[in-house]
Amino acid sequence: MLLDEDPATLIHHTIGNFNIHPDKVAIGRINESLSTLQQARDLRIREAESALKKLSRNLATLSTHHAETLCSHNSPDHASHIVELDTQKFRIAKAASDLEIESERLEQDLEGLKGRLQELDMQGVEGDEGTKARREIDDPTILKLKIYRTLGIDVEADGTGSYNKAVIRNNQKGDVHVVNIDPKFSRYFYASYFWQTMEG
Repeated sequence: MLLDEDPATLIHHTIGNFNIHPDKVAIGRINESLSTLQQARDLRIREAESALKKLSRNLATLSTHHAETLCSHNSPDHASHIVELDTQKFRIAKAASDLEIESERLEQDLEGLKGRLQELDMQGVEGDEGTKARREIDDPTILKLKIYRTLGIDVEADGTGSYNKAVIRNNQKGDVHVVNIDPKFSRYFYASYFWQTMEG
C-alpha cells in the first residue's frame, strides 16, 4: 500500500526512538564533578591561606619574643633558642611551598576536566564514531535495524518497545509500503513478503 502517513510524523517517530538519556546523565555527572572539584579546590585554598596567615602570626610573635629575650638577658640557651626559631621558620616555608604545589596540581586537574568536558560537548550526546560503532556491535537490535535500513526497510516500535510496523521503500518504482506486523504470521512469511515488495 502507499504511504498515507505524514513524513514529518515518521521523522518524529524515528527521532523519538533515539535514547540520549544515558549520555545526558553522563554529561550531567561530569558537570557535577567539575563543580564539586572547583568547590573543593576553593575550600582547600582558603584553608591553606588561613593556615599560612596563622603561621605568619606565630612567626611574628616568636620573632618579637626572641627580640625581647635578647634585650632582657643573654641566657646560656640563647643558641638553642635561635636554632628552634630557624627550625620553625623552615617548617613554615616548607608548608607554604607544599600548599602552593598542591594548588597548582588542583588547577591542572581542573583544566584537564574542562578539556574532557569540551571534548564530550563536541562529540555530542551520541559520542564519537568509535563509541557509536561499539554500541552498534554490542547491541544486536541496532545492528539488525541498520541492516534493514540498508535494504530500504524502516522498522518502527510502539510505546512498549515492540516493533510492529515496517515501512518498505522501492526506489526503482518510487513506491512506499507500510506493513503492520502481526505475531500470528511467521517470520518466514514476512521475510518473503518484504522481499517480493522490494523487488516489485
